[in-house]
Amino acid sequence: MRKFKTESKKLLDLMINSIYTNKEIFLRELISNASDAVDKLNFKSLTDDSMQVDQDDLSIRVSFDRDARTITVSDNGIGMTADELEKNLGTIAHSGSQEFKTENAESQGDAVDIIGQFGVGFYSAFMVAKRVQVVSRAYGEDAANVWESDGLEGYTIEPGERAGHGTDVILTLRDNEPGKDGEPGENYDRYLSEWALKDLITRYSNYVRYPIQMMVTRSRQKPKPEDAGDDYQPEYEDYQELETINSMTPIWKKRASDVEQKDYNEFYKSTFHDFEDPARTISFHAEGALEYDALLFVPGRAPFDLYSKDYEKGLALYSSNVMIMEKCADLLPDYYNFVRGVVDSEDVSLNISRETLQHDRQLHAIARRIEKKITDDLCDMRDNDREAYEKFFENFGRGLKFGIYNTYGGKADELGDLLLFWSAKEQKMVTLREYAEAMPEGQKAVYYAAGDDRERLSKMPVVTGVLARGYDVLLCTQDVDEFTFQAMREYVARDMPKIYEDDAAREAAEKAQADGAEPETEDRHLELKNVATGDLDLASEDEKKEAEEATKEHSDLFDAMKEALGDKVEKVAVSSRLVGEGEAPACITTEGPLSLEMEKVLKRGPEGEAEGLPKTERVLELNAKHPVFTKLAAAQDAGDSEKIALYAGLLYDQALLVEGILPEDPVAFSQRVCELM
Repeated sequence: MRKFKTESKKLLDLMINSIYTNKEIFLRELISNASDAVDKLNFKSLTDDSMQVDQDDLSIRVSFDRDARTITVSDNGIGMTADELEKNLGTIAHSGSQEFKTENAESQGDAVDIIGQFGVGFYSAFMVAKRVQVVSRAYGEDAANVWESDGLEGYTIEPGERAGHGTDVILTLRDNEPGKDGEPGENYDRYLSEWALKDLITRYSNYVRYPIQMMVTRSRQKPKPEDAGDDYQPEYEDYQELETINSMTPIWKKRASDVEQKDYNEFYKSTFHDFEDPARTISFHAEGALEYDALLFVPGRAPFDLYSKDYEKGLALYSSNVMIMEKCADLLPDYYNFVRGVVDSEDVSLNISRETLQHDRQLHAIARRIEKKITDDLCDMRDNDREAYEKFFENFGRGLKFGIYNTYGGKADELGDLLLFWSAKEQKMVTLREYAEAMPEGQKAVYYAAGDDRERLSKMPVVTGVLARGYDVLLCTQDVDEFTFQAMREYVARDMPKIYEDDAAREAAEKAQADGAEPETEDRHLELKNVATGDLDLASEDEKKEAEEATKEHSDLFDAMKEALGDKVEKVAVSSRLVGEGEAPACITTEGPLSLEMEKVLKRGPEGEAEGLPKTERVLELNAKHPVFTKLAAAQDAGDSEKIALYAGLLYDQALLVEGILPEDPVAFSQRVCELM
């Protein structure tokens, strides 16, 4: 027996017990090696006229023997001599495939596609096998040789027999291991079935370029005997048939023009276990410093667990048609976690187990390109298939909003124009861009209202007051909306028609355009303003003057109402939002960054009842033109402090109800109503 070198022994132990975390990939590694051997023969036949190889005969064969507990992977590739067995299998981490690729780097072109370049894939067999035999006959040689090892101390190389060129890798499986200490055992017998091996082949090696064949069991009806009577029942028999298990040609390698959408739909549904067709299909091939193929799908519906902690994002990563990772999370940003698909690249640097990726610039470059492709496709759907986009946004819009919030507004430029909100004025979903384009001249902010119900929001005094002035209000009904807007801080409407400061500048621009000049554009920075917080600065100069005069004239009234309400409000003031007799008598607004809706969202959270939770700075705004204000002023003039306290409490609780918030003391509210009745 030839001994493994000490360092090789350590590496073998490390690899079997540590590097590979998923035992079932052993078959993927052996098939990859077999594909490399066939590739080498195919390449040499293209460069050496003396080699006569029928490419149609090149294949890989997988078989099993349940009684002997063996699995065999055979190929009719280039094979190995005794020296090559010693060199490639006797020294762990030596890769014959890598050496071959390096030697032929200048001439190989697309004729050869070497998968196994890491030199340790073969040894993954010892994760499931207690003994491995490699019977190999090199092309052009008369004799075969047998390499054999138990993966512990060393190996032997002896003369052997094989009918033709190629290699057989024969695995004798380990004994089943019972569970202990509550941990499940290991059932190696599970690999000794036709179904299990077919499943591993289609899952990991479905797109290897050569046929992977197995003898499979089929059933057929026996011929009916000539003397059978009328009561004859059909009889069936099993028979063996050679079947090609893999599909060989990946759909993502084909040009999009050569694939019908129904084929993409079937691939998506069968691969990703969905019963609906995808909403969008994105297929592209990248060339240059990095070369890869990508096939991406936007689902037609949201997975039931999309927003659960158990949901795993990621794209299936292939290298040379062999699956490396089922879900590579690094290829997708969190806000596009719903996208499914495949990326296939020979250029991505893998570690020796092929199970995890090195975090390098190659991977980040692919991820950036994929992100841009998804964004561009969603923009195209938004602009050219609005009905489909609105359905998409209903399913996945929350994630896009959270993407802006979670990056503290860092992704606002990329994602902002993908957002949709309900327009109170237009009565339909609009983008921020469409809102900006419809703004009257002079509007400098995007106005929005946040709540849990669109109908209730549209009737709120703070909304109707803004609408009455001719400005639109976006009605936001998801809990993430206001947090998203606060993270964005502003919306930049790019390339909007330029607004000129005076008539002379406008006329000069119009003349220039008449002479053939391009229309001038500008980027407008629009603040995002909640209509229920802060000063919207919508009042005219006359309205501002009236409000100042009313504030001075009735300062005693406001002080009395503030005293009656105590720390429920920061102050009582004349409203610049409510200015008509037909509008509400009062409304609740807030100062500072926290709105009433955000306070409600925080209270619904896991720490909603915790001490120290931030609270809103509430302001009771009064409509100075409403008849109720006249009665309040009369009560103040009469010195009726009880009536002022009654009215203050009633107006405050009523304003809370309009906001969808129950009064702190519903009984007291009811008693105040009864007193007035």
